[in-house]
Amino acid sequence: MPSHQNDDPFESRLSDALHRAGGSFDSPRTELTAAGARRGRRMQVQRRAAVVGSAAALALVGVGGALILPDDHTPDTRPASLASGDRTAEKKTVSGDDLVRTLRELLPEGTFTAGETRGTDGELPPLVTGVFDDGEGPGALSLGLDRIAADGDEPIDPRALVLPCPENGQGDMDSCSSEVLSDGSALTVYQGYEYPDRREDTKAWGADLVTPEGYRVSLLEWNASAEKGEPVSRPEPPLTVAQLKKVAEAEVWRGIIASLPVPENPASAGSGPSAQMPATVVMRKLALLLPKGLDRTAGDSQEGFGSFVLDDGKGASLVQVNVQPGMSDLSQELFGGAEILADGTLIVTHQVPGEKAGADVVMWTVDTLRKDGLRVVVSVFNTGDQNQDATRAEPALTMDQLRDIALSARWTSDED
Repeated sequence: MPSHQNDDPFESRLSDALHRAGGSFDSPRTELTAAGARRGRRMQVQRRAAVVGSAAALALVGVGGALILPDDHTPDTRPASLASGDRTAEKKTVSGDDLVRTLRELLPEGTFTAGETRGTDGELPPLVTGVFDDGEGPGALSLGLDRIAADGDEPIDPRALVLPCPENGQGDMDSCSSEVLSDGSALTVYQGYEYPDRREDTKAWGADLVTPEGYRVSLLEWNASAEKGEPVSRPEPPLTVAQLKKVAEAEVWRGIIASLPVPENPASAGSGPSAQMPATVVMRKLALLLPKGLDRTAGDSQEGFGSFVLDDGKGASLVQVNVQPGMSDLSQELFGGAEILADGTLIVTHQVPGEKAGADVVMWTVDTLRKDGLRVVVSVFNTGDQNQDATRAEPALTMDQLRDIALSARWTSDED
C-alpha cells in the first residue's frame, strides 16, 4: 500500500510477528490494522489500541541454512537432541534454560543476560528475551519459536507466511530483503526503527524465518537495553545482518519447534470463517457504511483491509478497517475488560495520539471480536496522512459512528 497509509499491512504483519516472537517485548512500532489473515498464530493488529503496544517497522534478508554448532572449546550443555539438531527426538521437553544455553552458543562473542524465558511445555510458544553485550554496549534481544498450522488441505507456503518487505517505498527502514533458501524456507531480515518518526534513535532489527514444515523463528534486537523506555546504548543493535541470519537459520531451532504440538487446522478449529475477505468486498462494504455527505478519495485496499481519506469540508480524515476471521484466540489477550454485547461480541475502544511524524495527530479506534472469531477493527484519524500534521481538531467520524461501522451485520453478510 502507498506510504501515506499509516496502518499498512506490512506494519501490521510485522507488529504481529514481533509481538508473537517477543512475548514481553512490545512489537517494534506501528499503527496497525491491516492484512490480518492468520499468519502463524493469527495476525494481531492495532498498535497500542490493541493493547500490546505500537510496533516498529523492520526489514529482512535471507541466506542458506547451515547448522550452527557450538565453538569447539565451549562445553555443549544442551540436551543431546538439541546439540544434534535431531528431529526424531522431538517430543522431549526443552526448558527455558535449555533455550538460553543454546542461544548463547549461537551468539557471537559477548555476554547474554536472560530475562523472560519459556520452554516447550507451556501453553505459549517458546521464548527467550534478554540483553546481549558484545563489549560495545547492551542491546535487547528476543527469540521466539512457533509452529504454524496449515490452512485446510493447502500445503504451507513459506513465501506467503514470512514477513514481507514493504513495497513501493512503504515503511520507514534502512534495508529489507527476503529470499527463499535452498530447502524451501523463506527468510526476511530487516533494519528499521522503533519509531518511524525518529522521535527516539532506537533501532529495531530482526529476522523472520518460515520453513515448509511450518516452523517459524523470529529473532529481534535493539540498540538499547530495552525496546522502549531506555536510552540508546550503542549506534546500532549488536548483531549484524549476517549474524541475524546465521542465528535464525540454525538447524537446532527446527528440532525444538518440531517438539511443539501440531496446531489445529484453521479450517476445522471451530473459530469462525477462515477465508479472508477480498479487497474489493471490503471497500464496497466500508463505502456503504460511511455516513452520507462525506467526500471520499484516495481509497486503498488489500485482502481484509480497506481505507479512504474522507473530507466533510473541515479537513482530511483517514478511515480504515481491518477484517480478520478466525481470531477467537485473541479474546483474552486483547479484549480483557471489554464490553460484552448480548450476542457475545467483545468491544474495546481507544482514543490515543498518533505515533508517526504528524503533529497533533490523534487515532480513534473501535475494536470488535464476534463469537465466531471475526474481528473488525475500525480506526479514524484527524489527518489524511499520519506522517503529516493534523488537518482538523478531531477525526471526521465520531466514536459512535465507528462503533456502528464495526458492529454492522454487513461484515458477516454474503451481500453488500
